[in-house]
Amino acid sequence: MPRFPQSASLSRNLQFSVPSPHLSHSLEDVGGSTLSLAADSDHVYSGSSEHISVWSKATFRLITQLKGHLGSVLCLEHAPDRKWLFSSSGDSTVRIWCTKTFTPLFILNPYSDTDAGDLFSLSWCSQRQTIYIGCQNTSLQWYTFSDNPQSSGNATPRRAHKFFDSFPQQLHRAPAAHNEQHAEESSDGDCVESATSPPTVHVVLNIPGSNVIDSAHYGYIYCMAVIPSYHPRAFGNHTAPDNQLTLATGSGDECVKLWACGPNARPEVKHNLPGHEGAILSLIVKNETVYAGCQDGHVKVWDLETKTLVRSIIVQEGVDVLSISMAQSELYTASANGYVQRWSSSFDCTAAWGAHEDAIVLSSIVTTDNRRGTSYLITGGNDDRVKFWDLASSTPVNTGYVGDFIAEDSQLRSGQSPAHVNSHSDHSGIFQGAMEYALSKFISFPSVSSDPVHREDCRQAAIWLKKCLVQLGAQSMLLPTGHGLNPLVLATFHGTETKRTKPRILFYGHYDVIAAPDQDWDSDPFQLSGRSGYLYGRGASDNKGPIMAMAFAAAELLFHRSLEVDLVFLIEGEEECGSTGFSETVNRHKKDSIGRIDAVLLSNSTWIAEEPPCITYGLRGVVRVSLEISSGQPDRHSGIEGGAHVEPMLDLVKLLATLTDSKNQVQVPKFYEQVRPMTEDERQLYSRLAAITQQPASSLAARWREPALTIHNIEVSGPKNATVIPGSVTAQISIRIVPDQELSVISQALVDYLEQSFKTLNTANTIKVQVVHTADWWLGSLEHPWFQTLEEAIQAEWGAKPLRIREGGSIPSIPFLEKLFGCQALHLPIGQSSDHAHLPNERISLSHLHRGKSVLERFLKASAEKFSS
Repeated sequence: MPRFPQSASLSRNLQFSVPSPHLSHSLEDVGGSTLSLAADSDHVYSGSSEHISVWSKATFRLITQLKGHLGSVLCLEHAPDRKWLFSSSGDSTVRIWCTKTFTPLFILNPYSDTDAGDLFSLSWCSQRQTIYIGCQNTSLQWYTFSDNPQSSGNATPRRAHKFFDSFPQQLHRAPAAHNEQHAEESSDGDCVESATSPPTVHVVLNIPGSNVIDSAHYGYIYCMAVIPSYHPRAFGNHTAPDNQLTLATGSGDECVKLWACGPNARPEVKHNLPGHEGAILSLIVKNETVYAGCQDGHVKVWDLETKTLVRSIIVQEGVDVLSISMAQSELYTASANGYVQRWSSSFDCTAAWGAHEDAIVLSSIVTTDNRRGTSYLITGGNDDRVKFWDLASSTPVNTGYVGDFIAEDSQLRSGQSPAHVNSHSDHSGIFQGAMEYALSKFISFPSVSSDPVHREDCRQAAIWLKKCLVQLGAQSMLLPTGHGLNPLVLATFHGTETKRTKPRILFYGHYDVIAAPDQDWDSDPFQLSGRSGYLYGRGASDNKGPIMAMAFAAAELLFHRSLEVDLVFLIEGEEECGSTGFSETVNRHKKDSIGRIDAVLLSNSTWIAEEPPCITYGLRGVVRVSLEISSGQPDRHSGIEGGAHVEPMLDLVKLLATLTDSKNQVQVPKFYEQVRPMTEDERQLYSRLAAITQQPASSLAARWREPALTIHNIEVSGPKNATVIPGSVTAQISIRIVPDQELSVISQALVDYLEQSFKTLNTANTIKVQVVHTADWWLGSLEHPWFQTLEEAIQAEWGAKPLRIREGGSIPSIPFLEKLFGCQALHLPIGQSSDHAHLPNERISLSHLHRGKSVLERFLKASAEKFSS
């Protein structure tokens, strides 16, 4: 991180003593530079050169785009009392949008006899119901809204100004030429505009000439702020009227002006705050203090009562301070070099970071998210990115553990005391923010079970998960699975005691992940990265995200005394390597540590498409075989020995060719005899799924319910160059089995067939066939009450009946657990088909993660009602 020059500054450089805010999420706004930002309780609005993007705070997903401006959206202002969003533009208009329906309400034209040019700044005064506008032509204009604004009967098109107008020239028309046609209401109520069609609005408004102060400054009015509370001392006397308020404006004339706005909302200049060097580009007022960001790289700090310049903060010499924001007593400055700096109340620099690398930070705001119980600094740049910086993360925390999620994390993010937390009735925000925080910690462990280098990382992931579950309210322990193998995490959330016998549900998952080569990822695979509504990281979907969803579902129910089942977590660390040691360990601890189980639940797959929701009811099994053919001799040179001996590779090719016929049918005797025939209900289901996925029904059936044989690879001994005859060759073969093929029968039949077929070759070479891994198929009972309960929970959350799907892969632990405990197994997918599990840029939708947690809560509550005895 480059240091900023501090030699001429009185501010101490403390940026390494307190951590910088964590990048919580990044949004991609393809519309171009993010010139302006605003937020309400549910949404974030970003203005670009083309449109206004509306983002959900809950999911970080794009909701809609507000189109209609014919120039860049230079400023956004939220009016919470009206539920309006004001936008000003280079097309010299102000538009007013409804923040509930996202429809346009008004177009507000500046005074028609004045070529206002670009409208750089806006400020809403709820006390006066007035919007103030800072213009490129140096005028200050305002409009007061009555209860029923009326359109102007004689609105005339504004003339294009050859100097001030910045509308796209390719349109070949004046940007604000709003005529009577534009004022017509939409017959169907849909008022969202396109960029090329005439805007459809309810009312066109014009600012009268009496509401204009020409030459309010001697430069463009770049920024302004209504001082939020009554400040009589701002006017130098203590007898100012009770209904007086102050407007501060900053301009290219290197001056901040304070205006008194009386009952008629008309500003009257009372004070000039000179002494700035360069244009005033950004402005904020808080606690009777004015902060002005300047073109020279300084922030001037003025005391509002005495009109005294109390401090000049040197951010970076000669670098424009384009935006400033405040969170409590901390000041955040955003500069044209892409950096953001944080300043304490004593004007010390406590953090500096490249918020937008190789770009310019054009806008910033501070907003809170009550769902997560945190505050964000949001920055926008000319790199098509809107970034959310979690301000809570800049407070030192114990990074080794998940923390006390219910107390420590909630206090950290909201500043509340434990007493307040415990008495609050709605804690969903606490759990939502804590779950994302916990998942970021879980992802940070590179728990790759297939690589011995990460053996200790796997163990540390297991230890962390055990402690996490303990802090969420479970009793937890680690179960060893054998030498060199990763331990199991066993944890139990004990439900509230009642007079009835509680159901005991086992949740199965795995904390190990597949390898993640860095070069194929857009971000660090082991650092959770939020982008455009998705959380990226290895294991986000498979399987760490679903584990956290279940853990926090149980924790929230437990917190509200609503958990009335016993929930047993059984999380292994060898699933990606075939679950070695799992069955033996579970058998060993079944009676003493695990106990009775009434149902098994897992979430280790994805939906078949992006929507609608799904429930998985079937998995294929697998038999994996290693086949080796050897001559018993060393590798030979093909030029010297070629033709003198039967080569192992030739025998292998001949043998592998006998496994299937010309129609790809497996030639192992009686291979298809036990395959369950397709029912008419299945045919209808596959036809429905084919219409949704745009894939042939026969393809889905072949992947899910038909057996298949695959030759995976061939390895040779020796240096593997083109002149060597390998002395031995090996091949990996697998068979996917389906109901009602018997695992042991198919395994033995494959081995026998390979050995018998090899004998017919009459070769001097030898063969060795070894079954290296098996997993049985699984098929759930869709009519079972447990399955119906899960389906009802999914439908209640998503408002749609889930699709019933199967998977072509295998999870060996599921049929084993189902048979061991003699109960029904259930499979709830949370991820989507585009999650890239096992691939680069694995991700999970933030919305799906939280809604998956909600489905699990519904399921646990319904299970307590239905299955308690």
